[in-house]
Amino acid sequence: MTSRFIQLLTPVFFFNIAVSFAQNHQGSLYKDLYLAKDHISYKGKQIELDEKTFFIDGQLTDKEVSKYNFVYNSLNEASKHLTNGSEEEPMVLYIAPWVYWIDNPDDPEIRVPQENQSAPIGLEINCEWLKLVGLSNNPEHIVLASNRGQTMGAKGNFTMLSIKGDGTYAENITFGNYCNIDLVYPLHPKLNRKKRSTAIVQAQLVFSNGDKVFVKNSRFVSRLNLAPFWGSRRTLFEGCHFEMTDDALNGRAIYLDCTLDFYSSKPFYRTDGTGAVFLNCDIQIFNNDHQYFTKAGGQVAIIDTRFSSQDSVAIGWRDTPLLEARNYQQNLSLNNEPLFISENNAFATVELDKTDVLKAYKFEYQNKVIYNTYNLLRGDDDWDPLQIKNSVEQIENETGNNYALVATQLTIKPTRSQLETGKDSLMLHTSLNRFGNFDVKGSPIKWSISEEFKPYIQLKPNRDGSCWIIPTNTEDTTKQVIIKASTVSGLEAATVIYVSPSILPPPTFIKLPQIQKSSEGKLQVDYTLDTNYNDESLISWYRCEDSKGKNPIQITVSRFNEPLKTYELSEGDKGHYIMAKIAPKHLRSHAGNTETIVYPEIIDSNDVKSTPKVLIPNFKNMSAEYQPKIIPGFWTLDSYAPTDTNAYEWEANNRQAPWYFGEGVNGAKGLKGFVQNTKGARMRYTPVGNIFGDMRISFIAFPAKTAGQGFSSAKSQYMDIGIKMDTQNMTGYALRIIRTTKYSDAVDFVLMTYENGIASAISKPISTACFVSNCHISIEVKDGNLIVNAENPSRPHGSKERPDVQNQVHLQTEIAATKFGGISIQHTGTVGSGATLIKDLKIEWF
Repeated sequence: MTSRFIQLLTPVFFFNIAVSFAQNHQGSLYKDLYLAKDHISYKGKQIELDEKTFFIDGQLTDKEVSKYNFVYNSLNEASKHLTNGSEEEPMVLYIAPWVYWIDNPDDPEIRVPQENQSAPIGLEINCEWLKLVGLSNNPEHIVLASNRGQTMGAKGNFTMLSIKGDGTYAENITFGNYCNIDLVYPLHPKLNRKKRSTAIVQAQLVFSNGDKVFVKNSRFVSRLNLAPFWGSRRTLFEGCHFEMTDDALNGRAIYLDCTLDFYSSKPFYRTDGTGAVFLNCDIQIFNNDHQYFTKAGGQVAIIDTRFSSQDSVAIGWRDTPLLEARNYQQNLSLNNEPLFISENNAFATVELDKTDVLKAYKFEYQNKVIYNTYNLLRGDDDWDPLQIKNSVEQIENETGNNYALVATQLTIKPTRSQLETGKDSLMLHTSLNRFGNFDVKGSPIKWSISEEFKPYIQLKPNRDGSCWIIPTNTEDTTKQVIIKASTVSGLEAATVIYVSPSILPPPTFIKLPQIQKSSEGKLQVDYTLDTNYNDESLISWYRCEDSKGKNPIQITVSRFNEPLKTYELSEGDKGHYIMAKIAPKHLRSHAGNTETIVYPEIIDSNDVKSTPKVLIPNFKNMSAEYQPKIIPGFWTLDSYAPTDTNAYEWEANNRQAPWYFGEGVNGAKGLKGFVQNTKGARMRYTPVGNIFGDMRISFIAFPAKTAGQGFSSAKSQYMDIGIKMDTQNMTGYALRIIRTTKYSDAVDFVLMTYENGIASAISKPISTACFVSNCHISIEVKDGNLIVNAENPSRPHGSKERPDVQNQVHLQTEIAATKFGGISIQHTGTVGSGATLIKDLKIEWF
């Protein structure tokens, strides 16, 4: 009888046996794993192979597996023959130690999403109640592998597996995407494989649409977008290991007795519903800055968990938690010292010591801690993957305590509202949920506000847990009020209400607006309102073709309730009429009907006093509206998708303002400047004149990205700053700042030439880590040379460890002379957390 044996003892033994078997297949007797004609024997247990029990061994050749029924040498082939299982009789795949490439790493073809897919998928499996069981207690011995990621072997966020079906179970398996980490396989080093690149890109593992997912003693290793069964509903990871950077973990799972390595600051993008739970875990922090859990919020509960870090690190739930956010903790430590998460935003943390809510997660019985996975996972169908239901019910009977129907979340809807005193009222409703978003009824709700908010709002609680809100603000300004709800068990929730005083009618003009011209080169709108409140009128200024206001183009606007009564004339105003629109408003009113007035005289050279050789745009009041016309002296603002980004199939959106003036996020948090509002946001300035010589552009960049990567991905995401531009035909020169696949914490600076909108590199790139908050950049054309300098005061020196990544940039190349003097800024990255805030822009013509 042909047979095969594997001794799972040491790497040397495994290697020698693999070679021997490949030669003659006459196995010596090893008792750990034995393949016979119709069964396998593993650790003395005989397992019959049949339509619902397969054996997979990557060392077998196609010829060898053809001798057996229900035996395969790859998961890909086995998946073609699956039969739906059931909870009582699952479909089981027993997998021998080996590295199983789900996607061929040597295939040069770029993987792309198929129709109706959000990402390219290595293998899609459709099977109810599927079990994947590795035949070794060490999950590093059974590796399901891929090594593709966004822009590295794939167009899109490559995902190794998509498993569709309820009841998926996995044990003793490593799920690994080795795009950005090395595959090291000690059992057989010839199966080792180097990463594709050190630059960290989205390289995902497993999608799931199933409920009742249970993974035990397994490993999930990648970096960005780890994706351990993303999309699954009730999910338990027991004794598993995770390695990741951002946007990685499953946001509605339980992590029990797990180890996790955090290599960056936000392992969850967000959590959903009742959120994620960590029970008795060990978390290593390799990020030497602030450590958070979520990027976009959601509930997290952490119990009996130990954090460790070699560096001093502050741990929070989110960089800026919402005022209504509530998360739960109990018995945490950082480097063996007690830890309270989010000390600077303590409202977001509920300490569970001495609360009944703690019973939802754990309780003690006879001096033993029991992690209450039955309560957390039972749903409405009593799912009990760890089979502790009988014990829980017995302890309930003995103690009289409730351990099986304990809620883990209290929410209030709506979460944010605006109310006007004397006009509005609002009914707040609460929802009490067990883990997995299962409703709990009947728990009394306590409503409260702090003393400071009592003058502005009245609470009228109802027996059903809802609460009427009556605004009572008699002061002149809108107040932010936080309303709290809680249960006797210790759950908390909050909602934020913005309470305005009663809104008064808008003021009228006692004196209608008039525009006056000063000798200092300014226009001043003059009017008088019939109000004693602060003037907050909305004033916008326009350039027009005639004194009747024909074809107006908005130039500047009021922002932040500060009326823009003064307009400074510039070169672009020459030959135009200036119009102002004033919508009267005060502190207690909405804006009234707009008055429009045009200064009756055309602006000429004598009216303009500003220096024509220097332009420092006032971003605070500069119009951010879509304005596609190319006119000397005007800013042109639009969204545009350059041809060198076409491979990523996106469209520019000009249905909304492409830019905005306001506060940035993350690396630009707390700062105000001009920020991209749409992907492809572009701004151009066309100076007045025909021939221009040398010129210089300088500004400070504040990317939202904080690690130095600048943009959300390497999908042709860049910012081009154009100089000496023919803004009509887009011909000239530029500095390109681009994220590449070379680094995850650096960008490339490269000089470009534009010819009718087509950009080409004219210098070698310099990789730099300076493109983080407060990056000072200058681009200059001087004496036939294009010169770029960039530095960041926070990173003044070059890297000794990585001499190929500079912290200062100097680029210079000779260029042909042109007569143009326009500038352009084009951003092809995603907005929000991928945008760059621009401050202190200065343009000089010499």
